[in-house]
Amino acid sequence: MEWLSAENFVAVGTAVLGVVASGVMVWYERRVPRRKRIGYRVQMDNPIGDDVRRGRTNVRLGLFDEAPDMSDATLVLLRIENDGSQGIDRDDYTGPERHGLTAVFSDRTVRGVSVTQPIDTDHLMDHFTPERGFGYEGNRLHVPRVPLNRGEHYKLLVLLSGGDVGRPIRMTGGLRDGEVHPNRSATPDEIPPVFSPAARVFTGLLTLSVLVLATIVVARDDTPPPLGCERGHLTVTGSTAFAPVIETLAKEYEKDCEGADITVEARGSEAGVTGLAATGARSAKKARSVIAFSDGPMGDRLGLHGEKTALSVFTLVVNDGIDLGARGLSRAEVERLYRGEVRRWSDLNASRPAGLPRLPGLPVVLVSRDAYSGTRQIFQEQVLAGAWEMTPTTSLDCDPLSDKAVAAAARPAVTRCELASTEDVLDKVAAQPGALGYSELTLATGHKGVRRVPLDGRPASTDHPDRYPYRGVEYAYTYRPPAPGSLAAGFLAYLDEGTSQDVIREQGHLPCGRAAGLCD
Repeated sequence: MEWLSAENFVAVGTAVLGVVASGVMVWYERRVPRRKRIGYRVQMDNPIGDDVRRGRTNVRLGLFDEAPDMSDATLVLLRIENDGSQGIDRDDYTGPERHGLTAVFSDRTVRGVSVTQPIDTDHLMDHFTPERGFGYEGNRLHVPRVPLNRGEHYKLLVLLSGGDVGRPIRMTGGLRDGEVHPNRSATPDEIPPVFSPAARVFTGLLTLSVLVLATIVVARDDTPPPLGCERGHLTVTGSTAFAPVIETLAKEYEKDCEGADITVEARGSEAGVTGLAATGARSAKKARSVIAFSDGPMGDRLGLHGEKTALSVFTLVVNDGIDLGARGLSRAEVERLYRGEVRRWSDLNASRPAGLPRLPGLPVVLVSRDAYSGTRQIFQEQVLAGAWEMTPTTSLDCDPLSDKAVAAAARPAVTRCELASTEDVLDKVAAQPGALGYSELTLATGHKGVRRVPLDGRPASTDHPDRYPYRGVEYAYTYRPPAPGSLAAGFLAYLDEGTSQDVIREQGHLPCGRAAGLCD
């Protein structure tokens, strides 16, 4: 059952732990401290006299210069307090002696004592008399059975000799239904902690439980599965320019839809749609599990069913050793380059307006996509005004020096090569000095070693796609309209959801639903 998931089990267990910790804390604070408790703490333990020992902080007092056996004198300030929730009476002390408590100072001898108490507790002084057991002998100080209301305290300033500061000090004695215990040492002006150590532990457990629950709530993905979540296997092929979008959305769909298996095979737009048509001719059943994406309406002539998905913006790119300036290239210069009329970049200098960067004498290298590419066909139709790339292929590796016949010619022909994917084009343009090519805009923007080329001073941009002539619609083709309930239908419906369209836009494309008029 869904509610028995591991996340819910951890969440419920953490919540129970928090409730139990809260209950134990309330019980502890209500029951345990409601005992008679006397706490004591050492608020000062300082040396005095004229004997300066190594490492000691010493305050010289002339009063002790001639007193016998006081060269090692120390002063200790003890605070005795009722830190329970009930008042303590004289009869609550359980010792057989007249006094109620005994302070023991290890390795030191008590020489004198002074008692202080808060201004509003003058009655406490009446109990510090020899008749009630107040006195000292050796290393022991006897403290009378002093009644203390809740929160009351008094202090004992004890003069000692014969030992160094820091030696153990303990208070002994007994209380009916209570205890005598040491408290954390504090300075005379320090305020005792508001919560007891146990309360702090339980509060920490409760806080930890809340944090764990909050983490589970934040980290758990409660996004409902996509509408039309289907099972099965689907192959997505075609456009390499649109492949990063499809790969991202395929992974998201598989994560949200258990049982969906989507394979992305980006082989180029023409290869994708022709392969889908061929598969359909052999087996319509197999073709129902294939979607081919195409840069432009390549599948229409093959009788495939197409749906407009997004508007893609493309750009010309040049090796970063060529600085074309903000003007870039004119449409006429691009046509000259692809007709093979410009063999070296410096050949363009004579026709370029004054003030533009002078171009170097590097050979022009045209890096193109193969004939199966939709990116290439859109380039030919929109940038070259419907003409084919007229410069023939002269090189397999785009290196103008690799062809000996071309290198030996008096006027070497323009080097042109064809590559299978957009990434291959970008890598080659980045590596080959003087290279010119074209690419999908987002892939080019993040690629090191290339510059995007404005056309007639207008850079490629998804913010104003109508200003740059090199753009095209991405089509999703199926052999026939996808059957309801099929994985192909579910995935195509997923592309129209809001989160998917956000991914399409983040990848540098414009969802056709948002690119008003541009996908028509």
